[in-house]
Amino acid sequence: MVKRTDLKSDRFYKRAKEWGYRSRSAFKLLQIANKFEVIKEGDVVVDLGAAPGGWSQVAKGLVGESGVVISVDLQHIEKIEGVEIIKSDITKEEETVTAIKDLLKGRDLVDIVISDASPKLSGNRSYDHFRSFELSESALSIASALLIRSGNFVAKIFQGAYYDKFYRAVREKFRYSRAYSPEASRKRSAEVYVIGKWYLYS
Repeated sequence: MVKRTDLKSDRFYKRAKEWGYRSRSAFKLLQIANKFEVIKEGDVVVDLGAAPGGWSQVAKGLVGESGVVISVDLQHIEKIEGVEIIKSDITKEEETVTAIKDLLKGRDLVDIVISDASPKLSGNRSYDHFRSFELSESALSIASALLIRSGNFVAKIFQGAYYDKFYRAVREKFRYSRAYSPEASRKRSAEVYVIGKWYLYS
């Protein structure tokens, strides 16, 4: 849990307010996209666990007018100009995939799936890590159903006992895989982002 007093000195929190982003995590995606070039103009992007919408704002800026961004979350997301919003539980993978395909209206495949999904923290580190692993696995499963061949993937997972299992699963499906901690991640955070580029299937 982040204290309000910490936020006052958090430069990414301040910058998010100044730039109109809904969350400081927007800068994590900006840093990932800049380093790994996973999103380009014209791409179709699916943002899983998108609320409150900071990553979707960044993704829309990167894909431009010719691109498509679809935000998915069980929580309500306030309208974002140029972004399609779906209310769905990403752990219900088939239901979520169907909803996305229905929205795409015949274009079944997407260029990149991103996920900054996080479980509701319980304070039990092992349990929270396992729940994070489950969300990451769901994101990977949805990506496997939607990505074009050579598509990209980014997902957050908390470090812990299941991290290696998730990383191996990503490595098996993509030609290139890396783990990365953006500068915008808090130093005390257990989160890490797994990047997969050039999906091998579809």
